Amino acid sequence: MSPRFDFAAARRQMVEQQLRTQAIHDPRIFEIFARLPREEFTPAALRTLAYAELEVPLGHGASMDRPSYLGAVLDAVRPAAGERVLEVGTGSGYLSACLGALGATVHSVEIEPTLVARARRVLAAVVPETSVTVETDDLHTWGGPGEIYDVVVLGGSLPKADPSFLHALRPGGRLLAVLGHPPLMTARLFVRARAGEGASARALFETSLPPLRGLPSPRGRAPSPARTTELGLS
Repeated sequence: MSPRFDFAAARRQMVEQQLRTQAIHDPRIFEIFARLPREEFTPAALRTLAYAELEVPLGHGASMDRPSYLGAVLDAVRPAAGERVLEVGTGSGYLSACLGALGATVHSVEIEPTLVARARRVLAAVVPETSVTVETDDLHTWGGPGEIYDVVVLGGSLPKADPSFLHALRPGGRLLAVLGHPPLMTARLFVRARAGEGASARALFETSLPPLRGLPSPRGRAPSPARTTELGLS
């Protein structure tokens, strides 16, 4: 009989070796990653890979992002308790759980109904106390969010910034988007101006992320993009 895999030890190792070695400044992130059972969000056959520094396939063209990448995303957007977050691309639901554990009210949309059903089930079992809703939606027919959010996180890359996501932000709101083309892309943080339509944009780090599933098809004239000002690398 093979020895039972020690998920708790793997979780501690992930925090110490994959997160604390990164430029993550919000101590809440270490606590959440140390507490949430990432293996519960991972397909059963791949659970021993839950804490590895790699993308774990979920099926349907989706994958579970690397722990260090998700830690960097959370550190960039830093949702405060009570803030409203839009997550585009639920995937496993692990990032949704992390955002909810930070005290945010999370609205997550996912194109694949099978992943939606699974994420709902795992979230209800693992973090029933958090405020996270998951819905099926297809960006090909999506007219953009009907609400305004404090934070928007995109779970896949875009070739360039999409103004509809910037317009979903309240003044002072933050958008995390990975932009560019493979093999090298840049994670950028957009912050909408507190007055007017402008937004600042800051390059955070270089990475590579699969394209956002359900990218919009070309359609009628899009709203004019919010003006952005590049602030340079952090």
